[in-house]
Amino acid sequence: MNLKTRFTESELINQVQNNSRAAQKQLFDQFSPTMLSTCRQYIKDLHNAEDVMLCAFMKVFQNINQYRNDGSFEGWIRKIMIRESISFLRSKKELNFIEDASQLVLSVVSDSYEISNDYQKLIDDLPKGCRYIFVLSVIEGYKHQEIAEMLNISVGTSKSQLAYAKKILKQQIELIR
Repeated sequence: MNLKTRFTESELINQVQNNSRAAQKQLFDQFSPTMLSTCRQYIKDLHNAEDVMLCAFMKVFQNINQYRNDGSFEGWIRKIMIRESISFLRSKKELNFIEDASQLVLSVVSDSYEISNDYQKLIDDLPKGCRYIFVLSVIEGYKHQEIAEMLNISVGTSKSQLAYAKKILKQQIELIR
């Protein structure tokens, strides 16, 4: 098959499992913009986010036989991107959480956010720990128990970090209105 061949999703998965370079290229071209955005949610520096995304795609290609068609293929790839981003942050010792955030009252900021460039800057400016929790919870939709397991923290820490992130975002949004 030549490089111009386009595969359906099931064909694409099958061809990548068979180490087809054309399929690997299509998979990368199809999913890399979205997955870079996912990595970018966790990693401020674009170059580092790109590096993490590339490493995560290598894991996608190496572990494609573990995909069992029991959910969204894009969701499966996204989980790999998130886990790779978290691993990168751990390696850089950037997973820091504010312990006294548990004293904060949960703000009334809505749980449904649509990320635009304007809001991305506000999210980027959050303290690291609460930014990661905010992205995992509000943007990615993970439950506090799942977040706690992923980051090796308590459920309470996850909840307090989310509350702290919401409080900061609410204050920042009110300042720019």
